[in-house]
Amino acid sequence: MSTPQVFQFSHTPVHSHCFSQDRQTLAITKETEVEIYNVSNPSKPQLIAVLKDHDKTVTAVDISIHGRIVTCSQDRNAIVWEPLSDGTYKPTLVLLRINRSATSVKWAPNGFKFAVGSSARVIAVCYFEQENDWWISKHIKKPIRSTILSIEWHPNNILLAAGSSDGHARVFSGFIKGIDNKPSGASLWGEKFPFNTLCGDFISSCGGWVHDVAFSPSGDVLAFVAHDSTVTVVYPNGGEGVAPKSILSVSTSHLPFTSVFFADENTLVAAGHNRFPVVFQGDETEWLEVHSIDDPKKSVAQGSTETTALNMFKQLDLKGAVQTGASSSSSSLNTIHQNTITQLRPYAFGSKGEVTKFSSSGIDGKVVIFDI
Repeated sequence: MSTPQVFQFSHTPVHSHCFSQDRQTLAITKETEVEIYNVSNPSKPQLIAVLKDHDKTVTAVDISIHGRIVTCSQDRNAIVWEPLSDGTYKPTLVLLRINRSATSVKWAPNGFKFAVGSSARVIAVCYFEQENDWWISKHIKKPIRSTILSIEWHPNNILLAAGSSDGHARVFSGFIKGIDNKPSGASLWGEKFPFNTLCGDFISSCGGWVHDVAFSPSGDVLAFVAHDSTVTVVYPNGGEGVAPKSILSVSTSHLPFTSVFFADENTLVAAGHNRFPVVFQGDETEWLEVHSIDDPKKSVAQGSTETTALNMFKQLDLKGAVQTGASSSSSSLNTIHQNTITQLRPYAFGSKGEVTKFSSSGIDGKVVIFDI
């Protein structure tokens, strides 16, 4: 396994990050702003733009296959940023029509629409209306009863999975007439998909908040992670009202996971408050925890050796002395991320479409690229 690639932009929490399709551009959230970097030379990332139109914390960022950036914020707004030839970005406000914070945002795989989760118990599916030259939205409301914490699109661009703080992971239809092609034939998630159709409703084993959801590459399997430290994998069998083929829940001894994705049909990677990624493998009969990446039991202490004021007083209190230089590294955690991992994203793919590398962002201000 190669050494993970670490970007330390600051010590400000990075709640969300996204690489462009060609992996040359990286967007990260930083409080009320989004910073755009050119990372074609990984050893010297170059800041090329700062997106400043939000006035409260930016909660999520995503980049479409066409290079458009979408951001959402606690200010209840979403903005689409169009890249211009001079390297700047033109902002266009989205008509979300929500009265609470926007919490998550994801482009559909085709890049023609995106979905925004919110604290208003609403998912806004947004698309561009040519007639009026603006981005508008349609709302998915029922039966959501609490804040949407995460959203993920199915590979067919129509189905949408959402995890929420009411303990449910749900699959809806986000079909938009005039934007999407009508799906042909039945699938494991149902037969007909008019907008707002509920195609699946699943709950974590102990009813914990569902922090993140993910579809497998085929779209035939759903996984979600919850605040009860479980990873749940669902194999559907025909949509809402039809019992799934299998629902498997893996209980772990880790702190809760906040993010999850499929590396391939039989491999999951999850990470969160434990600060290091964990790999799971399985099929319809059983899923198991296989190994950890950047396992603190095997890692050498990472991180800065600088003596901050907080560390200085902590060392004075505990040891009666201030350590400097290499010896002070004992105060660092034995993982690359020194705080909660907020988001995982696939980064590089193998010849069969499997994920070979993934990126992570954390509360410690780092973005890291790991090998699986």
